[in-house]
Amino acid sequence: MSSNIYFDLHSSKADRYTAIMPQITALVSAETDKIANMANISAVLKEVFQFWWVGFYLVKSEELVLGPFQGPLACTRIAKGKGVCGTAWLQEKHIIVPNVDEFPGHIACSSASKSEIVIPIINDGKVIAVLDVDSEHLEHFDAIDAQYLSEIAQLISKD
Repeated sequence: MSSNIYFDLHSSKADRYTAIMPQITALVSAETDKIANMANISAVLKEVFQFWWVGFYLVKSEELVLGPFQGPLACTRIAKGKGVCGTAWLQEKHIIVPNVDEFPGHIACSSASKSEIVIPIINDGKVIAVLDVDSEHLEHFDAIDAQYLSEIAQLISKD
């Protein structure tokens, strides 16, 4: 597959997701290594949407451990139920935070992060990782992001 991901920066958010989904699907279907796929997905999402931070945390020994990401330095380990990532893991559902300063127990890995969305990646009924996306803008994420990022999480969740 070509390494070029084609999209129009001036198109709507939904149109950009629609444009990259077939390419991400093809990318993931051609590679069986989850870490490699997470790395490429992080790169694609960062490039297409210019998110402040995008990446994955993997469940290891009852905590989330930093995995592939794009963006500034990140927290390395997050306990279950702590912060947005740990809460999404505990609740096994996506969480959209319009303003991270208003989220009880938010873990501030970067003071520049203003809003966040976290999508759990579930395999065989268990959360195996989370997809975490941060923006430097308030109220950046919505149902469109939740829908498409959940679809991406589904691609990663498969064995």
